[in-house]
Amino acid sequence: MTRTLTTAATVSYLCNAAFGAAVAAGAIDNRRLRWVHHALYVVTSSLTTAALVASAAERRPAGLALLPVTVPLAALPYAGGRIRRHASVAGSAAPAYAIALVLAWRNR
Repeated sequence: MTRTLTTAATVSYLCNAAFGAAVAAGAIDNRRLRWVHHALYVVTSSLTTAALVASAAERRPAGLALLPVTVPLAALPYAGGRIRRHASVAGSAAPAYAIALVLAWRNR
């Protein structure tokens, strides 16, 4: 279950980051679609929490790698809409997601 949830959380994070980057680049006008970015944030946070719980229950190391993600996820709602600050906070989670994904798929 850890592998599936960690993969799903990482994919959700990447989708949200791609959507945010497209909005920042002007490729997507999100004035009427702002809820999409917020919904992806909620899905990402929920899947990350589920992956943390599953990895703790299964005693898998991927959960330890995901722990640092909780800080930027908790800080994002307070980071404001300024692109640089928001992107910096959100982007700081990327290495932890990558490491967790590798650990989830490497260790059975």
